[in-house]
Amino acid sequence: MSEAEADIPPFRYTAAMAGEIETRWQNYWDEHGTFHAPNPSGPLSDPDHPRAGAPKLYVMDMFPYPSGQGLHVGHPLGYIGTDSYTRYARMVGYNVLHPMGFDAFGLPAEQYAVQTGTHPRKTTEENVERYRAQLRRLGMAYDNRRTLATTDVEYYRWTQWIFLQIFNSWYDPEHKRARPISALVLEYEKGDRVTPDNRAWEDLTDVERREIIDAHRLAYVSEAPVNWCPGLGTVLANEEVTPDGRSERGNYPVFKRSLKQWMMRITAYGDRLLEDLDGLDWPDKVKAMQRNWIGRSTGAHIGFPTAAGPIHVFTTRPDTIFGATYAVLAPEHALVDELVPEQWPAGVNPLWTGGHATPAEAVAAYRAEAAARTDAERTSESKEKTGVFIGVYATNPVNDARIPVFIADYVLAGYGTGAIMAVPGQDERDWEFAEVFELPIIRTVQPPEGFDGKAYSGDGPAINSAFLDGLNVDDAKAEIISWLEEHNYGYGATTYRLRDWLFSRQRYWGEPFPIVYDESGLPVAIPEDMLPVELPEVDDFSPRLFDPDDADTEPETPLSRKSDWVNVTLDLGDGPKQYRRETNTMPQWAGSCWYELRYLDPRDESSMVDIDNERYWMGPQTEGDPGGVDLYVGGVEHAVLHLLYARFWHKVLYDLGYISSSEPFRKLFNQGYIQAYAYRDGRGLIVPAEEVEERDGGFFHNGVPVFQEYGKMGKGLKNVVTPDEMCEVYGADTFRVYEMSMGPLDVSRPWATRAVVGSQRFLQRLWRLVVDEQTGESRVVDEETDAETRRLLHRVIAGVRGDMEDLHFNTAIAKLIELTNRATQVAPSREVIEPLVLMTSPFAPHLAEELWRKLGHEGSIAYVDFPTPDESQLVAESVTYPVQVNGKVRARVEVPADASEEDVRAAALEAVASSLGGKEPRKVIVVAGRMVSVVV
Repeated sequence: MSEAEADIPPFRYTAAMAGEIETRWQNYWDEHGTFHAPNPSGPLSDPDHPRAGAPKLYVMDMFPYPSGQGLHVGHPLGYIGTDSYTRYARMVGYNVLHPMGFDAFGLPAEQYAVQTGTHPRKTTEENVERYRAQLRRLGMAYDNRRTLATTDVEYYRWTQWIFLQIFNSWYDPEHKRARPISALVLEYEKGDRVTPDNRAWEDLTDVERREIIDAHRLAYVSEAPVNWCPGLGTVLANEEVTPDGRSERGNYPVFKRSLKQWMMRITAYGDRLLEDLDGLDWPDKVKAMQRNWIGRSTGAHIGFPTAAGPIHVFTTRPDTIFGATYAVLAPEHALVDELVPEQWPAGVNPLWTGGHATPAEAVAAYRAEAAARTDAERTSESKEKTGVFIGVYATNPVNDARIPVFIADYVLAGYGTGAIMAVPGQDERDWEFAEVFELPIIRTVQPPEGFDGKAYSGDGPAINSAFLDGLNVDDAKAEIISWLEEHNYGYGATTYRLRDWLFSRQRYWGEPFPIVYDESGLPVAIPEDMLPVELPEVDDFSPRLFDPDDADTEPETPLSRKSDWVNVTLDLGDGPKQYRRETNTMPQWAGSCWYELRYLDPRDESSMVDIDNERYWMGPQTEGDPGGVDLYVGGVEHAVLHLLYARFWHKVLYDLGYISSSEPFRKLFNQGYIQAYAYRDGRGLIVPAEEVEERDGGFFHNGVPVFQEYGKMGKGLKNVVTPDEMCEVYGADTFRVYEMSMGPLDVSRPWATRAVVGSQRFLQRLWRLVVDEQTGESRVVDEETDAETRRLLHRVIAGVRGDMEDLHFNTAIAKLIELTNRATQVAPSREVIEPLVLMTSPFAPHLAEELWRKLGHEGSIAYVDFPTPDESQLVAESVTYPVQVNGKVRARVEVPADASEEDVRAAALEAVASSLGGKEPRKVIVVAGRMVSVVV
């Protein structure tokens, strides 16, 4: 033993002692099922539980993806916050459900498998176990009976089951909800709904009937332009592509391709997804992001006649149609090939032809150029406008004007109808295009006096618009829509920026679809009693490797090479037949769309969730309440994708009667991030932060100067600090207290390892209040404390309760430190120490459990009542008034809290008598409880 170690008292609260205490109490909680939450029914019910029958509280974290790097200190910020909150909630009387799981399918494990040959299940399960151990080391109070991973076969069995419910449903716009496909079939059979070509239902073949029904399903197969990413070997949803046209994961180029893919008809729920945001307790920022993503627009669909049929456009400004001087189709638009003539029409402007001899040559050349650009490049505001005339004219229906039809890459096939009426007078991009190609520009809205710009998109009276002239924009819209409908050229409509959800991935490591295809090539649902459809073992689970920059590659899925799994004989009710399985897998989002429901009833083998358990934990509490998880905590980066998809699935299940809540998450809270310093060398390369030393006001890596910067903690910046390190050096409770005391939970904050010692000292002071460091015995006495300490105690109790309710953990800890400091100055009275230990327990639960035992109590502190303030101790005995004379504070007076205004006035005048110099004040204003103002 060193001399320094010999000076340490034997019962001092050190990191080593903290580690021993923490491990012991974690074992105790596991052995006793301390944090099990009882369900009202089923295998997880427990009528003897201390909170059975109590009010419920369901709190969830956005579950992590278990990467090979494990947790760094930024990851547990929200987890510790919800753990602290739920520990408090148990103590104030709630039956608390706080589970944790793992979002375990996805690309990273598969990419690692491709690189190393390790099966993604092995890697994933190892990572999950590491995360479990790290979270356990932090003392998380989870109900571990409910832990799940999206890769668990019994979990994704129910993911597949939900997919089947969506596949077997359609959205009934009349009832504004999803209904079973069987109801749609019945409408056709009874003749209540007509077929597309008006033939009788009984006159159609089986395949024709199936094609009509499939066109209505909420999950359907479609051949449409998709985002093909050769570098990842898969297609991506729009939301997974960055604004500059690259993959969010891996930063590979993304190209448009036309492929058959599974889609989810989320657009059918656009109105409900938008309008129901009003009933949610979510940050305004997140609601705005969802509203913008859904992007509801009102306007009109208009047909511009051509020889090959009408060009259909949707516009939010139908009032400007008299200014439509040309039309533009996306280069990929299907109508282009039907419209292109053999020769240029007479008198064509050479600028329009691109120097090509025929329209077909011009179109082919331009399409090749457009295909090489990303969507972001095509729609960039700064990009020079390019295009080519396709050799035909359309007719403007309101004035019979002939308008040339172009293709241009600033119009996208996957956005709107893939065609626009171009009104250069009211649209900046159209104006630029018109200038390049010498096209007419006609204003249809009068700009305000003094306007000297080009396109004008504001309000004003209609001009150059025949019967619309003089009307403001809104009135002109209504008038032109009525005219279009009356003359069968168009109709008013609402459209959305939101697109149907691309639900296929050309990967191995994902949920298999419960779908097969018969000899007709149409999809057939696997019966529910055949679920789950398990991922087969394959020799090669990598997609075919592609050149990331080669847009012409053909997707090939790993499952498609498993022929004995793909080609299968099944009896689906009409005898054994040959089928071909779907070889795409579901996206990673699928498993996270519904995990809040499976947490409720993870042992239920007969249903996704028992409705009684769902109604108890998530059902509406009052009229108009959408229900859902009481508190959902996670990063704002999931504001659109995960939350929008989960809301969609939840609403379908609600419509079909499987659940009572219409929304998955009643309240959402976005925690901030932990940031840390990072360092770059002279080449601009990141160097490991832990290898950097500071000296003489500079920073050095291996003796070479480096430059300090600041950013979100992560492996990319090589500035990771792990919770394992913190637990080893300080203990888990110290780490927890530090993270919660760094600042408001919803604000990003800097990490400073050296500052952690302050939280350790706080806990050491608390320990010494209870434990004699030489003997290990309790120091607490049963005598009453003094009046001043008692008043502080109850002020702190009241303040901490308020802070905990509002998730203001940093200010709660500040109050506990204040009370601890006061308690060290007086005798360690049980009257003060016990409430202090109880209030500290949400943040430092292991230490609090140990001290509670030292104070003579049995069992766990987890369900002991949280202290309540004595209201009489919250009333101030005296009030201090600053006294101003002509606006400057000249004195302060302390008077009894119940002093009358006259008494306060008299005391104030006496206190500033010398400042008045014998003058009689003109006015004396007493602001009760705050100040006195004297004017002379």
